[in-house]
Amino acid sequence: MTCHTQKISQKWELQALFCFHCFQSSFNLLSLSLAASDSVHELAFLQCLSGHSRPSHPISAVLYTPDNSSYSSVLESYIRNLRFNTPATPKLCLIITATHESHKQAAVICSKKHGLEIKIQSGDHDYEGMSYVSDAPFVILDMFNLRSISVDIEDESAWVQAGATIGEIYYRIAEKSKTHVFPSGTCVTVGAGGHFSGGRYGNIMRKYGLSVDNILDAQLVDNIFFFLI
Repeated sequence: MTCHTQKISQKWELQALFCFHCFQSSFNLLSLSLAASDSVHELAFLQCLSGHSRPSHPISAVLYTPDNSSYSSVLESYIRNLRFNTPATPKLCLIITATHESHKQAAVICSKKHGLEIKIQSGDHDYEGMSYVSDAPFVILDMFNLRSISVDIEDESAWVQAGATIGEIYYRIAEKSKTHVFPSGTCVTVGAGGHFSGGRYGNIMRKYGLSVDNILDAQLVDNIFFFLI
């Protein structure tokens, strides 16, 4: 009887040990499967970006993944609120520092295709984390390098890219005229993209209205690859 009990006890220990290893193996296989799935998904996304950007302006040169040595420093440069710079803060999948129109198009198309959110940066004044924090997988499309400004004084108009700052716009207008001005804010380091799309007010708004009231036209891109003007 004692021997039988001992035998059952040993059998149970063997079963418990075996089941534990089975569970552990299943868990490891699941982890490997998820890791492999993430890797495949990331590769497919990167291939999509390359496929939708122009060979003359390879998008691979402006991508920062978590494996890139500059990823952390580039990401931290966006974060103006230290509450969002903690290990618990969800991290993004990729940073795209666009230098060409096709990079923006590729980001929109491929993010839509692969179910990723896009957070757009055009300046450095986001203190609420709206452009660099999300609970869903996301990428940052950084417009900082797209900052050309073309002023036409005769037509009294200007084309401004989203990455240009308010101060740069004022400066370029002043280069051409001492009597022209654009109604906008007083913080000269704010990016034009976020500033204008948010309406924005300034010191001369009572006479000329908000910044957005003076926008004549805009170039946009949707997930079907078309510019909307």
